[in-house]
Amino acid sequence: MSSPLTFDVVRVFTTPDGRLGNGLAIIDASSATAGREQALAERLGLSETVFVGDRANGVASIRIFTPAVELPFAGHPTVGTAWWLHSQGTPVDTLRVTAGDVRVRVDGEVIWIRAKGAWAAAFEWHVLDSADQVAATDPASFPDGYHYVYAWTDEPAGHVRSRMFAPAYAIAEDQATGAAAARLTWELGRDLTITQGLGSQLFTHRLDSEWVEVGGRTCFDRTVEVTDDRQPPEA
Repeated sequence: MSSPLTFDVVRVFTTPDGRLGNGLAIIDASSATAGREQALAERLGLSETVFVGDRANGVASIRIFTPAVELPFAGHPTVGTAWWLHSQGTPVDTLRVTAGDVRVRVDGEVIWIRAKGAWAAAFEWHVLDSADQVAATDPASFPDGYHYVYAWTDEPAGHVRSRMFAPAYAIAEDQATGAAAARLTWELGRDLTITQGLGSQLFTHRLDSEWVEVGGRTCFDRTVEVTDDRQPPEA
């Protein structure tokens, strides 16, 4: 049996006092993770797991996995990984994902990433009349696909209450979804302040007709060890 793999778990899009947020597992890619990324992400069971590859000259390459699929881009993994690298004393200004280069900037406690709105999945939007209706939504109502349920709590100010359900990604409910925030901002053409799930907080800026910024706070949560208990293949 090989040595266990140690993942750092952070929570992304927390409240200002460090509560809530969406869990993200992060590990440096290595020969011990190569070819096992999807299986490891499935075993960890978080919304996303990130494997950090080469980093040099302010650029880090990362791969992002849900328990079911690899993603070309996602919001909470890029914000969380940028914070993790910054906290380790190895900050970057660019994260290289399959979809393209994600620019990073730090503004106090908030990490911002810049991405194209079109990089995010085409969510099915469900616009409800009130935050209470959003809270009452049953995840079992969505057996497949990618669904974002939201209501305006202050439309002139751009304040939104939301929840996200993505059975296609093997995610019954996501507590904070940066890609959906980016896509919604791009499609609506306006800045948003989003309260998602149990109360995670996301901020967005529409930069132009293609690019959007998504920002939020991140904090360290715990470490998780995964022991390789696979049996050797039969001869």
